[in-house]
Amino acid sequence: MPKDYTIPKTKDSSKSNIPLLGLVSLLNDISSEIIQPILPLFIIYLGGGGVAVGLIGGLSDGIPSILQIFSGYWADRLGRRKPLVIAGYGLSALSKLFFPLSTIWQHIFILRIFERSGKGIRSAPRDAIIADSATLENRGRGFGILRAMDTTGAVIGSALAYLLWKAGLDFRMIFVIAALVAVLSFAPLVRVKDVVRAPNDHNSLRLSSLSPDLNRFMIIASLFALANFSYMFFILRAQQFFSGALAVGAPLLLYILFNIFYAGLAIPSGVISDRIGRKNVLTLGYALFALVALGFAYVSSTGGLVILFILYGSVFAIVDGAQSAFVSDLSHSQSRSTSLGIYYGSVGIASIISGAVAGELWQSSGAKWTFLFGAVVAAIAALALLRMKKIEAIA
Repeated sequence: MPKDYTIPKTKDSSKSNIPLLGLVSLLNDISSEIIQPILPLFIIYLGGGGVAVGLIGGLSDGIPSILQIFSGYWADRLGRRKPLVIAGYGLSALSKLFFPLSTIWQHIFILRIFERSGKGIRSAPRDAIIADSATLENRGRGFGILRAMDTTGAVIGSALAYLLWKAGLDFRMIFVIAALVAVLSFAPLVRVKDVVRAPNDHNSLRLSSLSPDLNRFMIIASLFALANFSYMFFILRAQQFFSGALAVGAPLLLYILFNIFYAGLAIPSGVISDRIGRKNVLTLGYALFALVALGFAYVSSTGGLVILFILYGSVFAIVDGAQSAFVSDLSHSQSRSTSLGIYYGSVGIASIISGAVAGELWQSSGAKWTFLFGAVVAAIAALALLRMKKIEAIA
């Protein structure tokens, strides 16, 4: 039972939604993660540099996140969440079909925004369904199951990316396969039951409508998002240690390792957050990321890279689901999609800034200063979260 806030009474809902949405996420992530590890390499292949990687990484995560504000708002206004979840997965799948046609990095820039916009449309309503399909006492476990399944998809997808590359397929053919896999994710989505509520006609996007605790946490989470720049910089950092064929193969294998630890630790991390509190778990995760970023700044061996990618995966397992669960805890059920959307939007804006700063530092000063920036800002976020006063959850 969480120790950093008191637990009010809750009402259980359709538990089958959690494994079904987890399966949808697993299949979609197989598709996405076939693309993810080769994307920064493809950007470089198309003539992009560090600034291009930072721009695509920041804007493709940041701008779609802003969409989550509005998708969450309309889900609560309508009292229905599933239609927006379907629309989001559909837009992502459609966008992936055009990846193989890219001839310059600017094409990837545009398509990546559309592809990630699908995530922006679906995430807040989907996470609201997850939150409403579990009791408060087991909400961390519910989000942990979702993260574990989508990251298992990431393991499978990144492994497939490596095997397809080893089989001699070029980047474009790999993208075609990824797009086809995305279509399969709609099968289990049909069986998900919408958690229908009365339309919230009084719903508001004003920050003043959120609880003070949630507002404080969003500021801290946005600060951490500023530190947590795109994974693509970690891939490019790994590539600096290899040459020839290994310049592609080795980063792919390290990315698989990252996802294995992310998937394996997601459910245990969620369960621990249910028992000792989200704040305690997130403080640990933020602090660990600061150490990982510091390690990437000074790593000098392939053995060190292996350890750092293991820790990097552990950080995501600790932080990713716990943040969503924490926001859900601090939100009213009638406006939970809106609260999650505003949260995702705020960290998305921070991601845009983070990508721009990291890309500029990478281009002008090198990898070391990019990762030192992340380490310092993450440490500040961890200290700020540690200083938050005792928090009370909302039913």
